[in-house]
Amino acid sequence: MSTAPSPATEEATQPDAPASAPRRWAPLRPLILRLHFYAGVLVAPFLLVAAATGFLYAGAFQAEKLVYAHEMTVPVGDEKLPISEQVAAARKAHPEGTVSAIRPSPADDASTRVLLSGVKGVDADHTLAVFVDPYTAKVRGALEQYGATGALPLRTWIDEFHRDLHLGESGRLYSELAASWLWVIAGGGLVLWFSRRRALRKVRGASGRRRTLGLHGTVGVWAAAGFFFLSATGLTWSAYAGANIDELRTSLGQATPSVSASAGGDHAAHGAAAGTGGSGEHGVGLDKVLAAARAEGLGDPVEIVPPADASSAYVVKQVQRSWPTKQDSAAIDPANGEVVDVLRFADYPVLAKLTRWGIDLHTGVLFGLVNQIALMLLALSLILLIVWGYRMWWQRGRGSAFGRPVPRGAWQQVPPQILVPLVAVVAVLGYFVPLFGISLAAFIVVDVVLGEVAHRRGKRTPAEVN
Repeated sequence: MSTAPSPATEEATQPDAPASAPRRWAPLRPLILRLHFYAGVLVAPFLLVAAATGFLYAGAFQAEKLVYAHEMTVPVGDEKLPISEQVAAARKAHPEGTVSAIRPSPADDASTRVLLSGVKGVDADHTLAVFVDPYTAKVRGALEQYGATGALPLRTWIDEFHRDLHLGESGRLYSELAASWLWVIAGGGLVLWFSRRRALRKVRGASGRRRTLGLHGTVGVWAAAGFFFLSATGLTWSAYAGANIDELRTSLGQATPSVSASAGGDHAAHGAAAGTGGSGEHGVGLDKVLAAARAEGLGDPVEIVPPADASSAYVVKQVQRSWPTKQDSAAIDPANGEVVDVLRFADYPVLAKLTRWGIDLHTGVLFGLVNQIALMLLALSLILLIVWGYRMWWQRGRGSAFGRPVPRGAWQQVPPQILVPLVAVVAVLGYFVPLFGISLAAFIVVDVVLGEVAHRRGKRTPAEVN
């Protein structure tokens, strides 16, 4: 299993290697070897960046707790104040913008977050989080926040670096390209590893290229399942493949549902109008809304979203993504505090649940610290595999500037009954995962051109060369 140029190519030129491989892999092995080699050479730099930034992101959760401890934690007091008083204190300290959401203190030693949108100097897709002591209503600070997991500046910066290298939408192409190829390279590496003679897989007692190959393959085999998972979940919210996945889920009736935020009737309009502008207080007020949500079983942590307009309800939703997942939500009429709609996570479609868990596992929140350590180990494994892969490529070249490539024409050795279905499968995958299809087509075109150039040079006579 490799994620960089597979130096398993050393066996491609040994007469006894194919003979010892299982017969079922024999026709495909040269083709997989060539694909694995070139994909590793060309895609490994993108994977290296994704792995390094992913390693940093997995560690950012714990770093965030240390860096922003003053804002995030408070001394435990006797009794928490009503949420309306806490919001009023936040608005007194920060009257700018409007209240877009409130996250009441989820634990005895945790602060309340009042989220403000439309604040000058804060990115449009970010909010200003005002941290309030729930026991004293003292404001402990304000920080820019991003995303559903409440990422603060440090984690936000690393998250965006991992996702798009701080280049915006165009930068997302790098991470999607890496995710599009990771499973291909990992799968190809597994096939190559298990099709090799057992003696060639040993690390102990080996040296040079053979030892590097053994380390590369052994670590890759153990980490392969993790790479498949990271690739699949990474594609679910990518720009192009992610859109295709969302469309497929919708067509299957597996889209993520949302609670109805319509309060309905004249009562909603009256309740909304009774609110104080920009404070988050509408109609019956935040305290009664939160009490109604609690009565529906929505325990901490929760987020309260004020009505968007005169015909909308408050939406209270659970925001715990760690296990067990708490994602229930309720809509509450601001006019009378009655619950008008409830959505339980247990009622989500199967694919919606799997998508939620997959993304949360990928981002390191599903199982907390254990999840984050596992992601860091996976990222470190990927970095090592890439380094070993390039080292084997160098060793294969016996000290030359570049390692020797795998010979061309591997596809000609594949029987038509295998090649034709394989091409069809690749074409379908290329359609649903566009960056995989486009880059694979580019690899093939470049390879054909280079092959034609080499062929023409080979036909030149000595007199023409001179």
